[in-house]
Amino acid sequence: MREITCIVCPQGCRLLVDGVEDNGIHPEIDPKSLKVSGNSCPRGDAYGRSEVVAPTRMVTATVEVEDSQVHRCPVKTSKPIPKAEMNEVVKALQKVKLHLPIKLHEVVVQNICDTGADIITTRSWQ
Repeated sequence: MREITCIVCPQGCRLLVDGVEDNGIHPEIDPKSLKVSGNSCPRGDAYGRSEVVAPTRMVTATVEVEDSQVHRCPVKTSKPIPKAEMNEVVKALQKVKLHLPIKLHEVVVQNICDTGADIITTRSWQ
């Protein structure tokens, strides 16, 4: 059995996932074979199953803005990416440099690190 704190909402339910014995990632396991308890909503059940089989996360970061008094622009992935690829994505973002003007939700990197997710801005600046 594995204990996980659900991060889908602020409630932070303590989930118990039955069907695994360690804290590793198990892509070979059918998520339907797992039993999740401790969740107060169906989203917690889905999160518990996916966290054991293929954990994903949204990445939020800032990237450099050149030629501006505003030095950093907040960005995020357009969808969750595999947790194992987060460090590679953050490292790639260190090389990204933006120029004004910046539009809200502007795609600044497409398909970052072949994850299928784009990097989009979360703020606009003129």
